[in-house]
Amino acid sequence: MSEVLVIGHRNPDTDAICSAIGYAEFKRRTGMPEAVAARCGDTNDRINFVLRHFGMTPPRFVSDVSPKISDVMRTDVISVEPQTTVAQALSIMDKGRLRVLPVLQPDGKCAGLVSMFKLSRVFVPSGGSETDSRRLLTSLNGLVETLGGKCLHGKRQGEEEELTMVIGAMSDKAFASRLEKYHADRLVVIVGDRWDIQNLAIREKARCLIVTGGLSLEDRTLEAAKEAGVSVILSPHDTATTANLCRTAMPVRHILRTEYLTFPRDMRLELAQRQAAETSLHAFPVVDKEDRMVGFLSKSDFLKPIDRRLILVDHNELSQAVKGADKVDVIEIIDHHRVGAFSTSQPILFRNEPVGSTSTIVADSFFRYGVELPEKIAGLLLAGLVSDTLNLTSPTATSRDADVLKKLEEISGVSARDFTEKLFASGSVLTSKAADEAITTDCKEYEEDGKKFSVAQIEEIGFDQFEKRKSEVKDALEKYRAENGYYFSSLLVTDVVRQNSLLVLTGAESMLAQVKYPELEPGVYDFHGVVSRKKQLMPFLSRCLENVSD
Repeated sequence: MSEVLVIGHRNPDTDAICSAIGYAEFKRRTGMPEAVAARCGDTNDRINFVLRHFGMTPPRFVSDVSPKISDVMRTDVISVEPQTTVAQALSIMDKGRLRVLPVLQPDGKCAGLVSMFKLSRVFVPSGGSETDSRRLLTSLNGLVETLGGKCLHGKRQGEEEELTMVIGAMSDKAFASRLEKYHADRLVVIVGDRWDIQNLAIREKARCLIVTGGLSLEDRTLEAAKEAGVSVILSPHDTATTANLCRTAMPVRHILRTEYLTFPRDMRLELAQRQAAETSLHAFPVVDKEDRMVGFLSKSDFLKPIDRRLILVDHNELSQAVKGADKVDVIEIIDHHRVGAFSTSQPILFRNEPVGSTSTIVADSFFRYGVELPEKIAGLLLAGLVSDTLNLTSPTATSRDADVLKKLEEISGVSARDFTEKLFASGSVLTSKAADEAITTDCKEYEEDGKKFSVAQIEEIGFDQFEKRKSEVKDALEKYRAENGYYFSSLLVTDVVRQNSLLVLTGAESMLAQVKYPELEPGVYDFHGVVSRKKQLMPFLSRCLENVSD
């Protein structure tokens, strides 16, 4: 498999989604057909409004990009049924050069595994006794099918039986003496054109007479067999080959390994590899939630290369990236935030610019390289830009944002002013979501000086909904902080019309003591004129942390 996921941060906002879709389109148009837009969090009402407005589907949801079993397992699984004979299984394994075969039940669940080693024991029984070497566990139909022979007369042909195989390769007197050691109704007598042995077997009422060498049977002998109730099979093989093949007529369900290890398809590969290394098994069924087999994995499959690469947009810190980002190659970063701690194993394209939105950078990529920008993609990038810059009114907005926005309006035929009004009226997070969901809709994790913390933002039209739900929002934020072990958690509630914000802050008292903005009530501050998390709130919080003494 080969894919490049263009993906935004966890709890994506409009800019993250729009820039992911836009940059994936740019990469496909510039020689990277495997580029796919992705997301690692849920969309919200405003994002859904944007996607519907421009007739686009949400990016593919990917919760974890760590290499998984599904990345290397074989889905074209060769399997057999429990009633498949050993001969058939051996033929299948020989053609496919397989060491292990899964045996599946009709419902798709694995009944067990059959290995080449186990199958070989059919020819050399482990007991080593004469009884073991002569034992056949099969039906007459199984014998006929395995031999490629012909049944001239038979009774109870489909009934599985425990039989004893004897070969008529001695004098009739010696053979008669040997027959006395066995139950005649379980005997399978294998013989060539020895008329005396044939008739002796019939007279003793053996269960089955197999005539080898492709030879025919005299009519009177066949009639005698029918009268005695002895089944007769013609084998096209010589006596030695026929005897060996008869052993392989046994159904594989009798030699299954029923103790084996299975893996779920979404299991992390590194964890599965550790478990596989602790067992002597060489192959493992891969199952779904209903325990049906959906793939097969061998130890050699762990060595397969996994060509999954990432392009991060609208973030550059692993704490904000999709789970497992540290397990795969990040080949590009397109962002407009501060540069966090990040290292790569090889040089990458890292485009980080002080503009108001990542959508601005993505749109500029089309313009800079003369790549055609589709009308719908231009509309999406416009949406991402006006969302992150509050239609150029945010302190983060630059002249470059304004220049790019003008071009996007021309290409998309959309008025930024009109669209902005519709965008922020399209849905209130505090109206549509539970408090614990609202506070994480657009939330990012940071770490400074060994202290982890979260910074979230909600954009509303007015503070009416916040006032109604203030108590439960504060409780939800404190619970979120405690569950994640953050030093503090903050939520900036922004009124996009009046360009003001309220900050809800919970955490260490030493941190709260650094906040000098007016405190309207415990844990709620009036951040007049603050609307940007990136350019205003984050620098303020960083300074507060620097002044914390504990």
